[in-house]
Amino acid sequence: MNTADLGLPVDVPSTALFTDQYEFTMLQAALKAGTADRRSVFEVFTRRLPEGRRYGVVAGTGRVLDAVENFRFDADVLGFLRERNILDEQTLTWLADYRFSGDVWGYPEGEVYFPGSPIMRVEGSFAECVLLETVILSILNHDSAIAAAASRMASAAGERPLIEMGARRTHELAAVAASRAAYLGGFTSTSDLAAGFRYGIPTVGTSAHAFTLLHDRERDAFQAQVDSMGRGTTLLVDTYDVAEAVRTAVEVAGPELGAVRIDSGDLLLVAHRVRQQLDELGATGTKIIVTSDLDEYAIASLAAAPVDAYGVGTQLVTGSGHPTCSMVYKLVARAESGDATAPLVPVAKKSSGGKTSIGGRKWAARRLDEYGVAEAEVVGTGPVPDGLADRQLLVQLIKSGDVVAREPLDVVRDRHTSARGKLPLSATQLSRGEPVIPTEYVNGRSGSRTGA
Repeated sequence: MNTADLGLPVDVPSTALFTDQYEFTMLQAALKAGTADRRSVFEVFTRRLPEGRRYGVVAGTGRVLDAVENFRFDADVLGFLRERNILDEQTLTWLADYRFSGDVWGYPEGEVYFPGSPIMRVEGSFAECVLLETVILSILNHDSAIAAAASRMASAAGERPLIEMGARRTHELAAVAASRAAYLGGFTSTSDLAAGFRYGIPTVGTSAHAFTLLHDRERDAFQAQVDSMGRGTTLLVDTYDVAEAVRTAVEVAGPELGAVRIDSGDLLLVAHRVRQQLDELGATGTKIIVTSDLDEYAIASLAAAPVDAYGVGTQLVTGSGHPTCSMVYKLVARAESGDATAPLVPVAKKSSGGKTSIGGRKWAARRLDEYGVAEAEVVGTGPVPDGLADRQLLVQLIKSGDVVAREPLDVVRDRHTSARGKLPLSATQLSRGEPVIPTEYVNGRSGSRTGA
């Protein structure tokens, strides 16, 4: 695996150190105690959605699969751990041969999720599973937060395209992951060339205000851009006076001008004025693109404006106020001994303060009403109830250490559009509210059902 495919610097040989130190100290102690080989089941879930959100979006699964494949301990990594005296030689020897050999199941990437949804299930020995906690959570928490924001923005935009342009507002590697998550959530293109290179996302871009300021006259800047990129280019018209810039833009490019971009001011008012001016100048086919710190609420407020596309940066790559999904990675079952045939025992944290979890290896299904609209997320242990067997959500992603479910990003993107379309209409409302469907827990032994 080429580390460039992971969005890593070329001098980082693996994902093994994208890990909190306590994963290693737990491993060392378990090896000494003789419990490291116990078969274990870890699950990724969130206890609640970010405040006001109606649904979550599973994103980053493809990157998780790459990260697990690339979770290797080469000489440099082992040398670092040895020099820092983080681990003893027995543990370092064990790590030298580390290859995840277990199974991973999860919601298909692009699917929606709700509180308690077992978004991902990692099965294998305690030793090999516990090491993956941090890298899995860091990817899923970041990418799912961006995808959820993108999904809300896509709903607000309707059929109008969205351009991701937040690379300058976040870490350079996070920007690439954010572009991928945004495309999954409904954006149509990105300004980030690294994202285009790694994931095949369409890329766009023309000029900034600096290009206009470079030239002696705005007309000279427009002429230079049209000479270079053709009449179908997008000209930035708010460096000085918008009305004068629009007039100059059409004079330079003619009515074939592709688009104008507005990046400041009262976008609703300015867009109406620019549309009227363009039409009066005969540039009826010239589109209007708006940018300037947009979020889903601003996009929704422009629904009645003559806007053809939106460019979104800061609010998108920061999750529109919710940069994480608060997903956790918890041990829910483990074997009674290291014997491969030992039965699994459900385990769960039982503390106060809202951090309890439900033990047992879980399945999940989404119950639909008579119209095919989702009405409940059903999560349980034991046998799957009649009527839900063909509605199960988890699919196998890794089998005996081998990735079995890698997918093209466009497939994932289409899946999200389909999944969101099967939610109740209130899912797309931007007003604050509870999850759009409840989570119901089914006890495998008694068949009893409880709400989330």
